[in-house]
Amino acid sequence: MVSNWDALGDYLTAAMAHKRVEEVRILFLNAKNMLLANEALWQGSVDEASVHIREVKARAIALGATALIIVHNHPSGDATPSQQDIRLTRDLVEAGRHMKATVHDT
Repeated sequence: MVSNWDALGDYLTAAMAHKRVEEVRILFLNAKNMLLANEALWQGSVDEASVHIREVKARAIALGATALIIVHNHPSGDATPSQQDIRLTRDLVEAGRHMKATVHDT
């Protein structure tokens, strides 16, 4: 169960912090916040990775997920969210609303 955000952050930092390109991971959760899948769905360049909302939705539906967490690294070391990051989060929250799936923002 995902109940400790600090431990989750430590795990994701260890898994992703030293990658040389951006990697986008989606953690798919059930209604009790139990992890259904932790999937690296996209890899990009040193400063961007494309994410497709329809692919996130399709995978969430296939897994029966009712919540998800989207994370990605910043190889530059600057974790400040870009406008694209903010827009993607907003779009995923909106898509999740239509699917009755919560998007947790860490």
